Amino acid sequence: MSERARRSSARDDRNFYVFRSEWRIDAPPDDVYLALEELRRYPDWWREIRTVTQLDDQTAEVRCRATLPYDLVFTSSQAVRDRQGGILEANLSGDLDGFSRWTITAEGAGTLAIFDEEVVATKRLLQVLAPVARPVFRGNHELMMRHGQQGLRTYVSGITLGRSQAPTAE
Repeated sequence: MSERARRSSARDDRNFYVFRSEWRIDAPPDDVYLALEELRRYPDWWREIRTVTQLDDQTAEVRCRATLPYDLVFTSSQAVRDRQGGILEANLSGDLDGFSRWTITAEGAGTLAIFDEEVVATKRLLQVLAPVARPVFRGNHELMMRHGQQGLRTYVSGITLGRSQAPTAE
């Protein structure tokens, strides 16, 4: 079955999730892009991203845990890295199978970072509990995203501040 056909059939699956979050960050788009590009640094600012283990230049293993007492472990393989277009996209496999994408654009004096994710939860616990716990899983994800936005705001403000205080060549 092709990837497109598999995703289409997954849309009817109770284990298929579509998420979208919009983060407004008071920092230049380039600073936000640079922070989001460095997946290995996510644990520094996003408390639910517990570990990122780099497997090669394009691939990392990510371990997440939000409020609920289970970890999600998946491999993130870089599919698109377009700094000029403000796009970062990765294919995911493991406890989550699908993709995630950041779209980073200027908004006023700051940045709008949109996170889109389409995944099938393949972790057995999530599959078994999905019929009754799906709303709880979605709420868990929303909480994780709020914490990520707060962490990124703080992290990027340090990058922006550091750049503005950097010594200039005379």
